[in-house]
Amino acid sequence: MNALPSFFLHLSAKPTPSARTDTAGTVSSGSTMIHCELSERPSGSVANKVDVRPIAKGGRIVLRIALDAASRAGKPGVDFVDQPSFLLLPETVVDATIEVDVCARLLPDAPDYARGFIGLADRVRPDLSAYESVYIRPTNGTLHAPGPPRDHRAVQYYAYPDWPFDVLRDREPGRYEAGADIGIDRWYRLAITVSGPAFSASVNGIPVLSGTGTIEPEPGRIGLWVDIGTEGFFSNMTVLARAG
Repeated sequence: MNALPSFFLHLSAKPTPSARTDTAGTVSSGSTMIHCELSERPSGSVANKVDVRPIAKGGRIVLRIALDAASRAGKPGVDFVDQPSFLLLPETVVDATIEVDVCARLLPDAPDYARGFIGLADRVRPDLSAYESVYIRPTNGTLHAPGPPRDHRAVQYYAYPDWPFDVLRDREPGRYEAGADIGIDRWYRLAITVSGPAFSASVNGIPVLSGTGTIEPEPGRIGLWVDIGTEGFFSNMTVLARAG
């Protein structure tokens, strides 16, 4: 079963002063729609390898998330690059559609291979031993005309720990990544849907990637995910959780 996240319920009892409000309610039999502004760090959330704080950006208060100092100084494949670097939200879903506004900037010390990596993790196991993720690489978007092959690598699926982007790219070229009309330091509505073994993703309502996941579809938590070199911003999150 999908549990109704308690932090959404907590927030919905305290209306925010913004035009949007935090809500939680049943929308159909066995399904629950939940919403959070992400104007503050949700109660019960856990930061793993990241620093998190609310910040004003574009006329709203959003969550800023970036790798912590220890992770930035660490090793690729251990501390960053498709690792569990996220703000882990407190409750569990199985099948769901998760939507959130995201914006990424490159930090001043970003390595030359940084692309503004930002996205969502889903079905994160309690011990962080496995999860899957879809993220975007804004500097690979068509707004920057990066040329091939980068122009076909703006959206990425991966599964931790055995299926990082480079393994998927080597074994299934072109199957788990795709191009998108995106760019750096711009807001986008990122949505992912997981249903059984299948996943799909859209940006601003435009489908960009779909396929069959590479891990077993087990219950898990949701993470707001970033990677090396990214200053990430998250706002206005909605989850449609369906009964498993």
